[in-house]
Amino acid sequence: MPTGVALRDPREQLFDAAERILLRDGVGALTSRAVTLEAGCAKGVLHRHFEDFDAFLAELVLDRIGRIDAQAAALRDSAGTGTVADHLTDALTDLFGPVATAIVGLVVSRDALRTRLRRSTPRGVPLLAEATAMIAEYLRAERDLGRVAADADIDALAPTLIGAGHLLFAGQEGGPPKTAAVRRTVTAVTAGVVRETPTPST
Repeated sequence: MPTGVALRDPREQLFDAAERILLRDGVGALTSRAVTLEAGCAKGVLHRHFEDFDAFLAELVLDRIGRIDAQAAALRDSAGTGTVADHLTDALTDLFGPVATAIVGLVVSRDALRTRLRRSTPRGVPLLAEATAMIAEYLRAERDLGRVAADADIDALAPTLIGAGHLLFAGQEGGPPKTAAVRRTVTAVTAGVVRETPTPST
């Protein structure tokens, strides 16, 4: 295995290597040596760019959280178009891809990593907390447009959707759940709350 390969973007290549290990071998196989071997570089490369391995893992999680920020903007902008159920189904499917689900497992399994991430996510499970905020922001936008009931308890709905979505996608040996299954869950959670067209004022 080469140890002196020049990396065009060392951080991204190391992140990509870590994600491949998570998907292929699981959380227990993720070590600094495994990451650098997977990336095809010397072990010292990781430590030149990160304080230690937990700092590397924290940056990996923060990178994924940054992707949620971009997804949140697109979801918010979709309010008032299509259907609420379809938007929520697509959001949960995009959110709980194999890498993101594996990273949640990583966060849960490493106390030192969670401690570092408390600086950016003081409450809840990092990544899941940001995902919950994304769903809540979208539901509030739809409520403002009259497509979600004015008395809807969004602070309860958003974490319920995220929790149900995570249970659907985590630990799936036969591949991710079908879109129809995700939509059924979304519909069940939001039953009686979603109105696909605004209710006329009286």
